[in-house]
Amino acid sequence: MLFEHAKILHAIRTAKEVVGRKKLQKMIYIAKRLSFPYQEKFDFHFYGPYSEELTLQVEELVNMGFLDEVKEKKGGYFQYRYQLTKNGGEFLELFEQKLPSTLDECINDMNKKSSRFLELVSTVLYFDALPREDIYKKISQVKSKQRYTKEEIDEAFQYIESLKSMVNNQQME
Repeated sequence: MLFEHAKILHAIRTAKEVVGRKKLQKMIYIAKRLSFPYQEKFDFHFYGPYSEELTLQVEELVNMGFLDEVKEKKGGYFQYRYQLTKNGGEFLELFEQKLPSTLDECINDMNKKSSRFLELVSTVLYFDALPREDIYKKISQVKSKQRYTKEEIDEAFQYIESLKSMVNNQQME
């Protein structure tokens, strides 16, 4: 159990800071789909793949004092910022697992992207068993409010390929 918590802490430590609950959800889902060792179960939700399990783990990490959660008022909604605390860093040293170095590379790269884009990428991955043309249609149905363009969806496909090649290149070395 604590090993799963440590993997989440590792991702946040690597990113230095993750701004947004949705962004954290998408980063972990994408990492899982890239075959990194995350065990959380994800279902499709309003903003794409979502894990209740991950939400609970993050709450537990905040309650244990391992994660700092700052709630900021942003217009008509609240945004959350996550950073590892000193205690979280000490805990991570005890439970540090040998995770692939490409995980850090992927986490840092994803953290530079917007939540909106990661929502699209994770949705494309969620429906990746479908033919590409069906994915375009599915996204226009389930993400109609986001109004993603074909160009944005193509960019998501390209980004997924770049992440996969990042992972594959490291495995070949």
